[in-house]
Amino acid sequence: MPDLLDTVQWPAFAASVAAAWLVAANSPARRNAGFWVFLSSNVLWVAWGLHTGAMALIALQVCLAALNIRGLFKTEAKK
Repeated sequence: MPDLLDTVQWPAFAASVAAAWLVAANSPARRNAGFWVFLSSNVLWVAWGLHTGAMALIALQVCLAALNIRGLFKTEAKK
């Protein structure tokens, strides 16, 4: 299991880059999707941080997740 958790940083990295790309899009739907991808990257980074004992990384990801949740509410389609 530790070997699998060591590799979690790479999907977390890829998700973070993809999310940043999506959040910068002109389309509100793509921006919204970007925040969801960012949230998935937050979960992956926390898993890797727990595995490696990187408490500052975990704290950062919790704070960033809160900002991403805020972003979701701000990009939510108006009904």
